[in-house]
Amino acid sequence: MLKKSSPRFVVYAALAANLFITLSKFVAAAFSGSSAMLSESVHSAVDSVNGLLLLYGMNRAKTPPDRDHPFGYGRELYFWSFIVALLVFALGAVIAFAEGVATLRHPVAPTHLWLNYLVLGVAALFEGSSWTIARREFRARMGGLSYFEAFRQSKDPVTFTVLLEDSAALIGLLIAFLGILGAQLLDAPWLDGAASIGIALVLATTALLLARESKGLLIGEPAHPRVSEAILSIARRDPGIRSANGVLTMQMGPNQIVAILSVEFEDALTTPEVEACVNRLEKSAKLANSTIVALFIKPQTEEVWQARLKALDDKREAS
Repeated sequence: MLKKSSPRFVVYAALAANLFITLSKFVAAAFSGSSAMLSESVHSAVDSVNGLLLLYGMNRAKTPPDRDHPFGYGRELYFWSFIVALLVFALGAVIAFAEGVATLRHPVAPTHLWLNYLVLGVAALFEGSSWTIARREFRARMGGLSYFEAFRQSKDPVTFTVLLEDSAALIGLLIAFLGILGAQLLDAPWLDGAASIGIALVLATTALLLARESKGLLIGEPAHPRVSEAILSIARRDPGIRSANGVLTMQMGPNQIVAILSVEFEDALTTPEVEACVNRLEKSAKLANSTIVALFIKPQTEEVWQARLKALDDKREAS
């Protein structure tokens, strides 16, 4: 059963709203000839396609590990989230901008204004409902972080993608309303084209934010620091460990983490005892955090570990 607090439910809610809104906007754009309404139609159509891509990515990310992908397929979701960002820019922003420029060059006053206002009002109602669901789910995952910090630290792109798209949709609806209303009250049809360009700028900004975060997840980000802290705490309590030096983590998907633990074993341990210690650490780490799909343990002294970290820092500064 689909939970109302799950990311999948957020996507389904947004997809249902966008499919209805897309059809309504295209009808209104066809009758009225409004540039802003046409841009909004394309915007909603892109959002609908994006919802389908996110659902596909979520399903692919759940594929069990195999020999070709021993750590699972979690990054499929990150890939499709990046494609969503490209679509928002390429199809949404570019088309809206081109439509706005064309209208500015040859302004035509929109007609059937009552239909435009009706569709914009209904669209605002549906988009607002979808935005509320996405915001509620995002807030549940924020902890004590601000929205910006939660966005930057989130390892699940689904909810923040839908929340950003819905926010952009609401802003776009407002811009479209002001453009059409201005064109009517001021007898200035060029405002309709200007609104279309404004919608393009909103979409471009949204696409850049999504692309930036999706790129970071796609090329590899560390897991939340509390994952490393938990692993170190487990290692330091184990009687076979002389020192737990540090942990490196990699987020392979929203619920898939690979970790490397640097430790120094007690000198008196035999090979079977070291193996037993490794098994204990891996089992305890996975029990403490089910998202850890693999824990690799590297035996080395603290001095070697610190030298390795310093070398990484030096390379980053040099670049």
